[in-house]
Amino acid sequence: MNSQHIEEKVSFTPIDNDRLAKLCGQFDENLRFIEKRLQVHISPRSGSFKISGEAEAVFKAAKILTDLYRKTERHAELNLDDIHLLLGDRLMDTLAYPPDSTEEKIEILNKAGRLTPKSENQRNYLNAIKHKPIVFGIGPAGTGKTFLAVAMAVDALQKDLVHKIILTRPVVEAGEHLGYLPGDLAQKVDPYLRPLYDALYEMLGAEQVTKLLSKNRIELAPLAYMRGRTLNNAFIILDEGQNTTREQMKMFLTRIGFGSIAVVTGDITQIDLSRPVPSGLIHAIEVLKSVEDIHFIYFEAKDAVRHPIVQKVIRAYEQYDDDHNA
Repeated sequence: MNSQHIEEKVSFTPIDNDRLAKLCGQFDENLRFIEKRLQVHISPRSGSFKISGEAEAVFKAAKILTDLYRKTERHAELNLDDIHLLLGDRLMDTLAYPPDSTEEKIEILNKAGRLTPKSENQRNYLNAIKHKPIVFGIGPAGTGKTFLAVAMAVDALQKDLVHKIILTRPVVEAGEHLGYLPGDLAQKVDPYLRPLYDALYEMLGAEQVTKLLSKNRIELAPLAYMRGRTLNNAFIILDEGQNTTREQMKMFLTRIGFGSIAVVTGDITQIDLSRPVPSGLIHAIEVLKSVEDIHFIYFEAKDAVRHPIVQKVIRAYEQYDDDHNA
């Protein structure tokens, strides 16, 4: 049964245009954010706000507007963190995707065409990304871990559910030290980030990616660049998570701010860290396995969407490991 659809009017008198401007935010961004979070419509007019939508959401929006208006008396400016806190813990921890009663029919539309999950694990992965603040996609190469995460990130950005996409990888030296590689720092780390560029180019096209990079709507950076930051309203993907140290993984997961979602991908059978350095991904699996709202998806050879020979290669390696570790 659908909830009752109502309209509610909230007024603030005497009219104080300065405080009302702070309440609404630049280009009404605060109002638009509340609308998306609560699935309501807010129309401002002369010191009052008409709110329409389902009853429970309308009453909550009215209370949030009232509380925010009170804050404008004490704060120079409001920010989205203030709104997140008023929305409550459960809402602030997930993206503002509208309720979806047909989760089995997930599809993503972009330049690459109509993307749909090719296996049950892929479908569970996309559902988890839609509804959980932190998702781990763990499994062999070719199973769609990174590609689908980038597709969801692009979808969220295009729907204005997040302000930016952040793609990051640990820079692990394999045989060559960065200092001996040619070029400046950006050129040295570019090969490590190239697979992420490739996924973006396929989703959006090179021209659109270049434009979004120049506007800082998309950021690609080595994992070390995340230290000391708080990442709000972003879709953050940590690729090659198996090559993080314990300290790096903890650092990354504690960067996540309000309105953000993080996806960590990795293959624990392909760790490039120098021994005996333990993998931060393997450690995180053990530490976080019982934490509510953190979801783990484990991909298998059958989820591989590359050439059929890839599945055979993965199974052969798995069988070899099983035989020699028995």
